[in-house]
Amino acid sequence: MTDIALKAKGITKYFYDPVKFPALKNIDLEVNKGEFVSIVGKSGCGKSTLLYVLSTMDTDYEGELLINGTMVTGKSLNDLAAIRNGSIGFVFQFHYLLPDFSCLKNVMIPALRLGKLSPKEIEAKAYEKLKMFGVEEQALKKANKLSGGQQQRVAIARALINDPAIIMGDEPTGNLDSKNTGVVFDLFQQLSKEFGQTLVTVTHDEDFAKRSDRIIVMADGEVQSHGR
Repeated sequence: MTDIALKAKGITKYFYDPVKFPALKNIDLEVNKGEFVSIVGKSGCGKSTLLYVLSTMDTDYEGELLINGTMVTGKSLNDLAAIRNGSIGFVFQFHYLLPDFSCLKNVMIPALRLGKLSPKEIEAKAYEKLKMFGVEEQALKKANKLSGGQQQRVAIARALINDPAIIMGDEPTGNLDSKNTGVVFDLFQQLSKEFGQTLVTVTHDEDFAKRSDRIIVMADGEVQSHGR
């Protein structure tokens, strides 16, 4: 088994509006299993564009992408959807919970979609994840009744429901105050240190980045520093 969770080789991506220009330029990077990596750089440097390529949501690029040693470049959209649902958990700046669904149901949705467990097993697992983040008492409340910090914890529980190889975060604390930012960081660190979870986050928050295992610095569509 490889110890590399994510490997990008020569990733190049072009935008065409108003003229063709490279948004990502020949990016090589590796992320080890259990590593907590932050990608930083000024607005417009390409870090979110890179995250969408790494997460398989954007397939219009040159180069190769491997997840857990499996080449995902060139796979069909259906195959990529299955890989995303089973191998990648997402945490965004905005939690994107369904407001009229209970927290429990929100956490269950990706597992119901994957269809590997029975609904009863999924419900038990969802309770387990909510308990892990101290929000099990909110399980039956509608998502829109929770505070912002609680909603983001539910979103992280949802990201973990299918036991993904990698959690990817796009500004996961960008909408939170400093107290809740600290809570989310501590949860991420616990996932990495105690559970061996691989985390790749794009962030503007310097303190958040400094406390992660490694910082990848981007500028003008290129990786300037791998932080090793």
